Amino acid sequence: MQSSQKSTQRGFTLIEIMVVVVIIGVLGAIVVPQFMSRPDQAKVTAAQTDIQAISTALEMYRLDTFNYPSTQQGLEALVKRPTGTPVVRNWNPQGYLKSLPVDPWGTPYQYLNSGSHSAGYELFSFGSDGVQGGEGYGADIGNWSN
Repeated sequence: MQSSQKSTQRGFTLIEIMVVVVIIGVLGAIVVPQFMSRPDQAKVTAAQTDIQAISTALEMYRLDTFNYPSTQQGLEALVKRPTGTPVVRNWNPQGYLKSLPVDPWGTPYQYLNSGSHSAGYELFSFGSDGVQGGEGYGADIGNWSN
């Protein structure tokens, strides 16, 4: 005698698969933009951290030399002894930075002595757009915004 066994295979219906695909799509539409904006936010945070570190080096420079570097001497004065005015005395022979960092977008940081945003100097990055001004992640990031 043969026993007849009924096959009970159960799979997903097309409707169930479609519901899952729609749910994944909705979650993707919500989550992906959040993660996509994080690299820009991380670069802004890195630029702010660099600006704080360079500001600390500028303060050490000022304590030793009694002045901030002139605009012409620039941030290079933190790496090698500057020439020109103001004449620098008591410059630390080891320097104040090993090298000048560039911003996360590959552009050198900008420095102005007696800038309009800060009492002593302006130290800033042009941001992701590489030009002065801008909005959002393209906006300038400087010692006035820390």
